[in-house]
Amino acid sequence: MPSPRPQYFQQNLFLELNHVCFLLPPNLWLIRGVKLPTREKLSPLIRSFPRHSSVKADEAASTAPFHLDLWFYFTLQNWILDFGRPIAMLIERSPRTLPRSMIYVSIITFIMGASIHLVGDSVNHRLIFSGYQNHLSVRENPIIKNLKPETLIDSFELLYYYDEYLGHSLWYIPFFLILFMYFSGCFTPTKTESVMPGAALLLVVPSGLYYWYLVTEGQIFILFIFTFFAMLALVLHQKRKRLFLDSNGLFLFYSFAITLLLVALWVAWLWNDPVLRKKYPGVIYVPEPWAFYTLHVSSRH
Repeated sequence: MPSPRPQYFQQNLFLELNHVCFLLPPNLWLIRGVKLPTREKLSPLIRSFPRHSSVKADEAASTAPFHLDLWFYFTLQNWILDFGRPIAMLIERSPRTLPRSMIYVSIITFIMGASIHLVGDSVNHRLIFSGYQNHLSVRENPIIKNLKPETLIDSFELLYYYDEYLGHSLWYIPFFLILFMYFSGCFTPTKTESVMPGAALLLVVPSGLYYWYLVTEGQIFILFIFTFFAMLALVLHQKRKRLFLDSNGLFLFYSFAITLLLVALWVAWLWNDPVLRKKYPGVIYVPEPWAFYTLHVSSRH
């Protein structure tokens, strides 16, 4: 049996790194006056954590029940507060202890990417109020292409790169890595426990719909499909050891499967759109929902 982990240790670790209060679960949100532990007090706890190891049959013998509160809050908070806020809950509930080095790197990278994205998004919303059109490239936008001197256009393109490429990569890669590590511990040797309860069936569609928005608006289809295929390969590998997904693993796997279906339907629907095709050239064509909105919805008003 793995050694017990201190309760809410990961949440305190998040605060210790950057005091990012919105990463806490609802029962710890917006608490003021909380005395946070110092680094010296946290160090013995960190050293007590076991190292990460592969899933074995004896480790999977005690199957975790379906975490209804985890997945409900995870889905609800993602929709209301934007992606990634309740990530600390996922780490704290992980069936297997994650290596502290991976937690450190993931948190730091996550915060860097989120910070870059928030700055770029703030500027982008200001530009939208001034007439910026998301379905056009930066250089083709009416409020951008006539700027003088022309080097200002290069500055806006650099901002777009930081937001849509660098920021999203630093933001999403740790998120999907943590999801996969959580998923890798969701196996049980008992096939009868490899079922989804009714509550999971009610949440799986909203969860899959959110990941669809994440993949399309964040332009991270390659990262998503790589993660999904890695999950599928892990399922097939563990099946040879007669290990099956538990209810939490099934929920996450089916959420991704629904996401893949929704992305395929979305791309098929907009496959012949000439304007969006011009903005998203290349083999991988996944239009952003906001680009569709500014092109086909807001332009009618």
